[in-house]
Amino acid sequence: MEKLKDKTIVVAPMKINLAKNTHIFNEHSLIQAKISVLRDENTPSSIFRKVVEEITILLASDALSHLPLEDISVTTPICKTTGSKIAGKKMVLVPIIRAGLAMEPAMKAVVPQARTGFCGVYRDPDTSKPVPYYWKMPDDIGNRSVFILDPMLATGGSMLYTIDRLKKEHHCKSIHLMSIIAAPEGVDLIQTLHPDVEMYIAQLDEGLNCDRYIVPGLGDAGDRIYGTK
Repeated sequence: MEKLKDKTIVVAPMKINLAKNTHIFNEHSLIQAKISVLRDENTPSSIFRKVVEEITILLASDALSHLPLEDISVTTPICKTTGSKIAGKKMVLVPIIRAGLAMEPAMKAVVPQARTGFCGVYRDPDTSKPVPYYWKMPDDIGNRSVFILDPMLATGGSMLYTIDRLKKEHHCKSIHLMSIIAAPEGVDLIQTLHPDVEMYIAQLDEGLNCDRYIVPGLGDAGDRIYGTK
């Protein structure tokens, strides 16, 4: 049993089948190179935050490519032509406080018209259960495309809480999540309970250790983003 205290050991490795709505970028060269920077324990917080934003933009290029469009008229210096804009209501970004806040500026740079809601929830260190403490969403979020932002998808508890509440309280029907590092346990949980949710994940790692941290992971993303440890 002593071996389970080794933080490098995946306690219960699991194999999962990826659903059609789960998009993993383990083979994306640029994303993988940037993830290596995040993994390095010597990477300072200033660089860590910058790379989180860069990976978020790379994920957004795929995650936003499927939004419905409608035609608009555009006049170029040469002539009039038909262009496009995002159809219907615009999107809402929902960063899970606090680590998810680091992804929000990158998304706003790409879609500045997006509104932002906030979900404050943390994982209890003893029970690994989500503990909510803050919730503020736009009134019309149920009519918009929602993108939940959290760099780490470990057990999936905080993400599940967020999705459940968005659906039950706000009747959201178009929900996407974006994470940088995920464990199979978290991916499997969301796939099973919310198969309609689109997931965009930069890296699927091996699994969870005895402390429910992702292996090899990158440590506590919030602490590394804000230099609190």
